[in-house]
Amino acid sequence: MKVILLGEIRGKGGEGDVIDVAQGYAENYLFPKKLAVAATKGNLRQLEERRNNIAKREAVRIADANSLKEALEGKSVTVDAKVGDEGVLFGSVTGAMIADAIKDQLGLEVDRKRVELGKPIKVAGAHLVTISLYRDIRATVTVLVGVTEEPEVEEVEVVEEAVEVVETEAAAE
Repeated sequence: MKVILLGEIRGKGGEGDVIDVAQGYAENYLFPKKLAVAATKGNLRQLEERRNNIAKREAVRIADANSLKEALEGKSVTVDAKVGDEGVLFGSVTGAMIADAIKDQLGLEVDRKRVELGKPIKVAGAHLVTISLYRDIRATVTVLVGVTEEPEVEEVEVVEEAVEVVETEAAAE
């Protein structure tokens, strides 16, 4: 079934593209979410009239993506995570955590779904992460994963006091 996309759909195309999709995908997903319309003669005529406006919006999106790429490219962000003895994380670093770190540290808004993690980050250290900004425009950011929490001093003191109490009780017996 041929449809006209009303917005960008990752892996399918952008606004104004005429693509061929399965009928069920169109009727159950694209049409109810208003992401596409059927490619009828009337809709195709309207599309030709709107091509100029679509081209202007596309140029703005590409310019925004390129400026965001320049702001992100080569930067590094730090993600706090709890690390075990051998540098292995307790859990893993997610795309949402990286997007939050970029927002907090660089002041740039990045959608968590745009962060491309090939596999989860489960080891401390520096990792290169690709961020897909718009269609073929991608930026690479260095993510530094490290230790966030030092052992608390109070816990160490409590343990030492417990050892002294045990030694005192043992001496009393």
